[in-house]
Amino acid sequence: MRTELTINGKYFSDEDLIGLCKDRVSNSSLQWERDIYAFILNWFDSSDVVMAKTSGSTGLPKEITLSKQKMINSAKLTGEFFNFEKGQSALLCLSANYIAGKMMIVRAFLWQLNLILVDPNGNPLETISSKVDFAAMVPLQVSNSLQSSSSIELIKNLLIGGGAVDARLVKQIQDVTTNCFSSYGMTETVSHVAIKALNGSSQSENYKGLGNVLFSVDERNCLKIDAPQVLSFPIVTNDVVDLIDDQQFIWLGRYDNVVNSGGIKLFPETIEAKLKNVISMPFFLAGVADEKLGQKLVLLIESTVAEEKYEFELKEKIKGLLDKFEQARYIFFIKEFIKTPNGKIKREATLAALNLQDS
Repeated sequence: MRTELTINGKYFSDEDLIGLCKDRVSNSSLQWERDIYAFILNWFDSSDVVMAKTSGSTGLPKEITLSKQKMINSAKLTGEFFNFEKGQSALLCLSANYIAGKMMIVRAFLWQLNLILVDPNGNPLETISSKVDFAAMVPLQVSNSLQSSSSIELIKNLLIGGGAVDARLVKQIQDVTTNCFSSYGMTETVSHVAIKALNGSSQSENYKGLGNVLFSVDERNCLKIDAPQVLSFPIVTNDVVDLIDDQQFIWLGRYDNVVNSGGIKLFPETIEAKLKNVISMPFFLAGVADEKLGQKLVLLIESTVAEEKYEFELKEKIKGLLDKFEQARYIFFIKEFIKTPNGKIKREATLAALNLQDS
């Protein structure tokens, strides 16, 4: 793979790039910049692997080892899907400590893209004034960019990952010219292994696999991934899916989050999608212990205000949107959810901290 790189419009040979990285790692006052240049130095070293952190959204964050060759393979698949060409621009607005940020750098190396560096904060487009061919963001960044004066339409192709893309956000991006996509993947799969279009003529509910990936399900209906280009061996996930064929699936929710209430299995993420247009604050559904039902469904809303009038009105709206068994037995207003660094709600940790399991 080529070792020269264009950063913010300036070309660097491999020798100059190494010198730049060493200088920025030592002298930059910005941690996010130091993280980027440290990863590039890591990419240049003699090891065949790099270390990457998992987000910790479904458990404790951990470091895992990733093959550099698998990362190159993943970058190749992404570039083929989006038709990358030398000289196109790619916005790096995600932390280089995690797989999404690392992979944007690898794609820039492989496809000779102009890598645009910005602070990976909640509004990454605030300093962008020229067109960008490709970017990847978490849902929170997309939502903030749509609400601010920054124009998301400067981006040609936008990949949204790192968390579920809710119905409200999908509705908001229908009127933009940016081609928006949702990605399915994790650190272990070296970024995404499947993509679906969220707007435009190709919009679909189905995730479609990249390259020669094959999908199947286990006895729980959880997704099994066989992707030799990015995985050394097949893995079984905790994602419950509706399998369309060996290349396509519809994501239903996490097996960890399934609520078994009186023998009826409820998928919180599927129900949440129906509520996104009536609840403006961050929220999630979960199951807590119940003596009669085994588990009961509760709704948690991140808000400092708990008004009885709002709760009553909300319950009335929900009644018309959800089936009988999808109705939450209780609504809790929580000052602040526990979240990962990229903004994903840590459901189990939030529940544990609130001690609702015995409510």
